[in-house]
This record gives sequence, structure tokens and C-alpha cells, in this order.
Amino acid sequence: MNRNRIRGMSLAAFACVLVGASFTANSVLGDYPHAGGQAIRYGLAFLLLLPLVGRGAATALRALTPRQWGRVALLAAVGMVGFNLAVLAAERTAEPAIPGVFVGCAPVVVAVLVPAVNGRRPTRPVLYGALLVAAGAFTVQGWGRTDLAGIAWSVGALLGEVGFAVLAVPVLKPLGPKLLSATVCCVAALESAVAGLLSDGTAMVRVPTGQESVALLWQAAVVTVVGFVCWYMGVQRIGAERATLFSGLIPVSAAMTAPLVATGSYGLAQGVGSALVGAGVALGSGVLRAPAPAVVAPVRGDGPLRADTPPDRQPVAGGRHGGEGYEGDGRPGDGRRGDARPGNVQGRDLATGGRYPARADRPGGGRSLG
Repeated sequence: MNRNRIRGMSLAAFACVLVGASFTANSVLGDYPHAGGQAIRYGLAFLLLLPLVGRGAATALRALTPRQWGRVALLAAVGMVGFNLAVLAAERTAEPAIPGVFVGCAPVVVAVLVPAVNGRRPTRPVLYGALLVAAGAFTVQGWGRTDLAGIAWSVGALLGEVGFAVLAVPVLKPLGPKLLSATVCCVAALESAVAGLLSDGTAMVRVPTGQESVALLWQAAVVTVVGFVCWYMGVQRIGAERATLFSGLIPVSAAMTAPLVATGSYGLAQGVGSALVGAGVALGSGVLRAPAPAVVAPVRGDGPLRADTPPDRQPVAGGRHGGEGYEGDGRPGDGRRGDARPGNVQGRDLATGGRYPARADRPGGGRSLG
């Protein structure tokens, strides 16, 4: 497994752990106007992200097509504002475990949806890993009391989680993780403000208490700024299918941090569920896959490597001109140094095996000795 993939998995995992830990902060903000709180959170995150976007941000934003801007607006509305509203609405008539269980199914949906959109079949290890992650999330959270409305809003939360991963992919390349995070935060702040004015009017914001201020700052600076940038950097490296596997770490992180503020406990069920999530992530991300052995293919009939052949004469594949070269040459097979073929500028003394500059007063007249 290459270093780029390992870094991508680490970033995605870290982002999801931060989101899971933020559920503790959500419990502190239960009495604060939700839409107004989201507007403050995303607005503050946007201001904190501005110094990170770089000088070419304005050019990159102007280059976006109207369709791409529509996707950004949909990403903010569905994956951020809509997701949070759906979770809160579900918890009015259902226990918090219910939307958590549905959101835990996001890796399965993404593992099927993304390949279908691209016209290919789901990758089996990713799909099987996603099923394990969903089972682990269910085991960690369990089931609870609910009704039809709670289930409907929980499905909406699932769609929001899927949208947050999938809708970002086409605009991630032109904007990059930092600029994309800043842009969606700005749009989400505006959308939250509009939703707050429509639902609460001028009561959409109030002066937060000390604990509420700390919680809002944590969500803006840590969960949103650090979490979003890390998440999109992870998606950029390993793709939405594998990155979404790590969303199974959200309930695990929430369960592990809940005892710190006496809002829950971590017992046998949470331990078993955490193990299932870990196994699913390892299977789907390719950690358990053995690396393919390196094979040196014989080139142009030179045959396999031989123990009785000197190291500097072993055949190696490659070269700019498609032929084979020899270890110790300047470039394998390019005919520039060390091999006696047309086009080289430094020949080989076939009698002594030594090298000498190719000059007109030496054998070969500056040309190949071959």
C-alpha cells in the first residue's frame, strides 16, 4: 500500500473521529436556536478558512460553471444544513440511536451508488467492508423507540450523509479541499440564516452562554475547519467509496467520548461494534490485502535473472525507447550510457569492460561500437 493511500485513510479517519466527538458538543447546544447556531458555526468556519485558500481562489471560483455552483449549493443544503435539520427532527420523536443507525448505512449506499453512476459494478471488498461497518454502527448504538416520522427523518439524515460525500467529488478537483471547504461553509451559513429567519424570525440568534460559546467555537474551528479539510483531502486520495467507510468511526468516537461528560457508557456492545467497524474499514480500504509480489519480466528473449550473471549485466525492463537496458547504465535501455548500441555518447571497451569518452580519435570514431 502506497504512502498516498495511507495518508488518505488517516485523514478520513481523523475527520470522522472529530465529527463523532462533536456529538458531545451537540448536547450542550440543545437549547440554542438550531438554524441560527448553524449560521454562526459555518460563518465563523468560513472566516477561519479564508487565510488558507490561497491567492488563486478567486480565479478558481470564477471558472466554476453554473452547474458546478448548483452542486456546491446542493452540497451545502443537503450534506450540511439538511443533514443537521433531519437529525434534530428525527430526535423529536425517536431516540438518538435511530438516526445514528440509518447514518451508519451510508457506506453501503455509497459503495453501491458511486459505481452505478460511473457505469461499473460495486467493488466487492468495499461493499463487504461497508456491510461490516453498518453492522458495527448498529451494534454500537443499538435500537430504540421511534415512529414513522422518526424513521422518515432518519432516512433524510442518511441521504444528507451520502450527499456530503458524493456531491463534493466533481467540484473537489477544480477547487481543492481548502477552497471547497471555505466555499460550502459560506453557502451553508447563508442557507442556515435564511432557514432561521423563516422559522424563528429575529429569535434565530441570541447571546450564547459560556458553555454554548465553547461548543460553537469547537464545532466551527475543530469539527468544521479541521474536519472538513481533512475529510476532503482523504476523499481526494482514496475516493468517496473508501473514505465513507470511515464514517463508521463516528458512532464509535461518540460512544468512547460520551462517558467523559456522563452522557453514556462504553460497554461490551460498544466494544464488539467497534471491532466490527474496524474489520469493515480494514477490509474495504485494502489494509488486509496482501501486496502483489514484484515480478521482473524477461525482455526481448534475454531470459530470467541468473545467479551466474554479473549484477551490472542483469536485464531490466523499461527505457525511453522501449528496449531493455542493464543495471548500472545511466538510463535503462535508452542507449545513452554504458550500452553499445546506436545513439550512445559513451561507448564500452569490449575487451576490458572499461568505459571511455566517445571521441573521434578512439576506436569507433565517436559512434557506437556495436
